[in-house]
Amino acid sequence: MKNKRYVPLGPFLAVLASAIAFSGCSTVAPYQKGNLADYTMRSDRDEIATVMTSHIQFSREATTGGEGVGGGGCGCN
Repeated sequence: MKNKRYVPLGPFLAVLASAIAFSGCSTVAPYQKGNLADYTMRSDRDEIATVMTSHIQFSREATTGGEGVGGGGCGCN
């Protein structure tokens, strides 16, 4: 018979427990929502970075669209 190797579950359970404990889920108070809606929190505040990101995605994926406009690169507008 072959010897079966058993993996210790202690480290796995410790990582799983810490991932659940420190998942970062929290409730946002109404007075904090103004900070989250600030201009600096927007991901599209830098127009050049947005255009370059779209260009990089188009170059890699050979697709365009999906950003609120018709067409997805398949030619079926």
